Amino acid sequence: MLFVCYREFGFISLCASYFFSCGLPPFFYMILLVVLCSSVCVEVPSGTEAVKGDNMTLLCISCMKREEVSATTTVRWFYQRDDGQEVLIYEYDGRPQEPKSPLQGRLQWTGSKDLQDVSITILNVTTNDSGVFTCKVNRTLDFKAHRHLIQSNISISLKVTEEAGEDFTSVLSEIMMYILLAFLTFWLLVEIVYCYRKISKAEEVTPESVTDYLAIPLENKENCSVPVEE
Repeated sequence: MLFVCYREFGFISLCASYFFSCGLPPFFYMILLVVLCSSVCVEVPSGTEAVKGDNMTLLCISCMKREEVSATTTVRWFYQRDDGQEVLIYEYDGRPQEPKSPLQGRLQWTGSKDLQDVSITILNVTTNDSGVFTCKVNRTLDFKAHRHLIQSNISISLKVTEEAGEDFTSVLSEIMMYILLAFLTFWLLVEIVYCYRKISKAEEVTPESVTDYLAIPLENKENCSVPVEE
């Protein structure tokens, strides 16, 4: 789960400036604050690659479809190595519990208070931590007439490497950033040249145009009558 809230002042100010520049009413700004700063539960898949010595967060998202209904949630994390043996490494049943396991002492609870995000973080991962991690969530919804049990299992195949590999997505993003910067620079130069030529043409005033501007037409002189006081 991902609680999305764009609370950064710069982002909101930028959007507000855009709305005001377009002549929109101020209440659009209030709508922007309400929409962007509301918590949204999004089930996001966890990362599967980690570098030796870093901290690795194993995401486990279990969004509640009916948040207005009270629920009791229990979470259990299991770890399965290459030999196929699965062991309990972490448990949350009202409070976090860390039983004896190969990862004992290096696990940290990073979930949310409402237990929609039940993620954990492995501190200082090693190559021996590679394997399959399974998050099992049991949520009991307490309705007035009955209780409903919801179970969800999420498996994460973690691979720990000695060194960080080159991320194709980051490389592509960097290339697109440079292309965008080059385009914006070219567009800015074109605008500067256009404005300079436009200003230069406006400042070009020939003697004929000055004479035509200052000259008073003859017919206006003949029709001009100056009152004479008697």
